[in-house]
Amino acid sequence: MARIVGVNLPDKKRVEIGLTYIYGIGRSLSNKILAEAKISPDLRISDLTDQDIAQLKLLLDQYTIEGDLRRQVSINVRRLQDINSYRGTRHKNRLPVRGQRTKTNARTKRGKKRTVGSGKKTETKT
Repeated sequence: MARIVGVNLPDKKRVEIGLTYIYGIGRSLSNKILAEAKISPDLRISDLTDQDIAQLKLLLDQYTIEGDLRRQVSINVRRLQDINSYRGTRHKNRLPVRGQRTKTNARTKRGKKRTVGSGKKTETKT
């Protein structure tokens, strides 16, 4: 199991997909990095040599990824909250930030709520 930038990459995956396990790297950036390193995207991670892994680590140092990127994102969100912008207040209230509707959807953001009945009580016969 290759360990790059503090992330264990799965051995059985192709390198192109395996690099996307690193926070901040998607498919397009993964392909760009592999093209720079002259590594075939069809190789499995278990087939990479130590030299290939070292070259990938060297190329990944140029990008803001993993802990630095997470820190940068959290600082940006905190700044929005501090200046009391609309987006900041949405983040504080744990609601969707980008204009999605919340009346019917957004269950993952709002949480599972219990449905309320009609308010009518049924009479029981005694």
